[in-house]
Amino acid sequence: MSSDTPILTAGPDEAPFLAGLVAAAFHHLDAARWQIGDEELRRAVFPGYFQAYVAQAIEHGLVEITEDRSAAALWVVEDGGEQPAPPEPEPHVAAMLGPWAERVAMFDRLLYESLPTPGRPFEHLAILAVLPGRQGKGLGTALLEHRLAHLDREGIPAYLEASEANTRRIYLNYGFVDHGEPIRFPDGPTMYPMWREPVAL
Repeated sequence: MSSDTPILTAGPDEAPFLAGLVAAAFHHLDAARWQIGDEELRRAVFPGYFQAYVAQAIEHGLVEITEDRSAAALWVVEDGGEQPAPPEPEPHVAAMLGPWAERVAMFDRLLYESLPTPGRPFEHLAILAVLPGRQGKGLGTALLEHRLAHLDREGIPAYLEASEANTRRIYLNYGFVDHGEPIRFPDGPTMYPMWREPVAL
């Protein structure tokens, strides 16, 4: 499936749709439930929350999508310099989140603190998302293999945070290794920072 799946580059006009795609794909993840335990609130907030991720990837990297628009990979190109800390939620967003505002801010902060130290350029796979009804069909694999092949040709390393132990094992098969300590959320799930050196061709 993966080698036969056409991969396209998304433009800024697709950002709202892509944010909705990511929100739908991530809605039931353990990390999402930890961030915002209220399901209805999470459903309302997540599209806007992920639109910031999409905008960052489009501006500072690229977003690759399958031709049917059911899967997307958000890659941020890092130049090896110091990376700005994530902003705190805007006051109106914090007010809407209520008791969950601190967890949303903490999530972004803990991921930021686990980023590779400055000094070497790399590409950050910030998000790999597949619509729930299309999962298990090789679409995420197609997106991953497509970009990793490019990074190997260019000699560029990659970084990501695996959302759970099962996805960590998948990324191990693609040459990723653990990078530093796992990200442990208080009374919540664990994520796994991972690094991949390019494969010499």
